[in-house]
Amino acid sequence: MGKLQLIATSAFGIEAVVGRELKNLGYTDQLVENGRVTFSGDLNAVCRTNLWLRSSDRVLVKVGEFKALSFEELFEKTKALPWDEWIPENAEFPVEGKSIDSKLSSVPDCQAIVKKAVVEKMKLRYKRQWFEENGPKFTIEVALLKDMATLTIDTSGAGLHKRGYRKLVSGAPLKETLASALILISHWNHERVLFDPFCGSGTIPIEAALIGLNIAPGIKREFAAEDWPVIPKTMWESAREEARDLELPDRELRIQGSDISDEAMSLARHHAKEAGVESHIHLQRMPMDEIKSRYKYGVIICNPPYGERLGESRQIEALYRQMGKVFTSFDSWSYYIITSSMDFERLFGRRADKKRKLYNGRIMCNYYQYFGPPPPRIKNEVKNV
Repeated sequence: MGKLQLIATSAFGIEAVVGRELKNLGYTDQLVENGRVTFSGDLNAVCRTNLWLRSSDRVLVKVGEFKALSFEELFEKTKALPWDEWIPENAEFPVEGKSIDSKLSSVPDCQAIVKKAVVEKMKLRYKRQWFEENGPKFTIEVALLKDMATLTIDTSGAGLHKRGYRKLVSGAPLKETLASALILISHWNHERVLFDPFCGSGTIPIEAALIGLNIAPGIKREFAAEDWPVIPKTMWESAREEARDLELPDRELRIQGSDISDEAMSLARHHAKEAGVESHIHLQRMPMDEIKSRYKYGVIICNPPYGERLGESRQIEALYRQMGKVFTSFDSWSYYIITSSMDFERLFGRRADKKRKLYNGRIMCNYYQYFGPPPPRIKNEVKNV
């Protein structure tokens, strides 16, 4: 099987981050659109992108795309696609769907028609009338947008935010994929200090450590496509071997996280241990108004409380004012703060140098970016002897 059309899906607002990640992996032939990046790759790209993408939600194989104005058209054009090249005789192939601004607005009907069309294609290939569906899973999605139908198969299985280290949660934790995107947007690198004063269960510090140590975020988990006959097991083994060879476990990092909650700190330590990065992160219970650092030119990245619940607005306003005062002591640092508050800049006491609209789950947020001075460059003088 040669070149494939693949789709890396993402939360709205971080598509360009996913595109940059793909380029860094060598996949430069791409189209960035709302909620997804379509790119060209081979079967090996399925393995590598699932292992390496930090901010993408999942990786899909694009089987086909066409205009569909009637259920008959949807059926015939779906049946014409090469499902038999992907799906084995015993596969489980559920169909999911969504429809936006399309004549075919009934999602259940679209799902049923696509399922029937795929079955008919399978009948032609395998010369049988019934399929037990007790084998590997191939989740098909029919997505209709303005009458254009995109048919895909999900290679990831569980969403890519499920790295495998976070099994215990508290409150409404930040998804690992969004945490990574916040770090990647900041352009933080391993030579600088990173501090999260609202670290909760530790997601931002842990994701930063994985980035700093060049650990592939999917290295400890499994993917749906690992069970697909079309992708050799040796290809997955090679991709994992490549990822492990690129790890930098001895790199020195200065990553700090704090929170006012003892329970959160306990969870953060547990998750850091599960992720294998506990020795690279300093976690300490500390109120936000007591944070300090002896380092210069660091980066604060944080997800403070939003005050979405009734009656919390005054507390949140007071917190944001306090943040504005405390952060002034980090005068050489850069700050990156995500919140749904539209009054954040006024309360914080300073307009952001840049802000970016993002979604934390279903909550529309802004990512407020305050740029500190760049660290001084160390000049290495070479003398001729």
